[in-house]
Amino acid sequence: MSPADKHVAVDAAKSALDAARPLPPYTQASLREKLVLDWTFHSNALADNTLTLRETKVVLEGITVGGKSLREHFEAINHRDAILLVEQIVAGNEPLSEAHIKDIHSLVLKGIDADEAGRYRRENVVIAGASTTPPDFLHLNDEMRALLAWYQQAGGLHAVERAAQLHTRFVKIHPFVDGNGRTGRLLLNLELMKSGYPPAVIRKEDRLAYYDALDEACVSGDHAAIIALVAESVQRSLRLYLDLLPAPG
Repeated sequence: MSPADKHVAVDAAKSALDAARPLPPYTQASLREKLVLDWTFHSNALADNTLTLRETKVVLEGITVGGKSLREHFEAINHRDAILLVEQIVAGNEPLSEAHIKDIHSLVLKGIDADEAGRYRRENVVIAGASTTPPDFLHLNDEMRALLAWYQQAGGLHAVERAAQLHTRFVKIHPFVDGNGRTGRLLLNLELMKSGYPPAVIRKEDRLAYYDALDEACVSGDHAAIIALVAESVQRSLRLYLDLLPAPG
């Protein structure tokens, strides 16, 4: 299926969902709870957190899991809290800003690295397995301003494409010493949710395809593969909603 065809399929599913809104409150609440859990589990798993889906669920319910590190507990709780912030930004229809990005990252690393939470890195880094090197830390302010300038001019792109490119461009800059992937996936879904789409859950099973697609986009500027992967992820979330709708007639 071509990128254009994927957009058509996603838009058709979104139109069907929009036509059924408002959803029954308990349906909406249960779907949100599932997506928050899945998004938290998979995004943290991509960052090598070893909590299972069920363990993540009980941690979010306030229960400590034996044999798991304090950091892994914090990562689950922090990610849930960062989703709440994303939802607030979406609800307020606030334009994306550097302050938002830093605030999201600050929650991702809360209780884990207070010195680096919400603060651009002050040293140079390399990304294991990547074909590109992030920019020098001395250029980060300029790079992030350029990212937001691109974003402000990207309104004509399809929402899925805009979100995928925002994510990729952010990850390429790698502005923080830790938590860039999780922050980038939160930004991806912030953009999707602003346009009325459910969040895309990039699954840990898709790790290789995801990192390959990111690497290709960062090296060549060709975002087709990462856009396709995001479109498939959005489509899965849309199907979750549509499958719970009552049959017509």
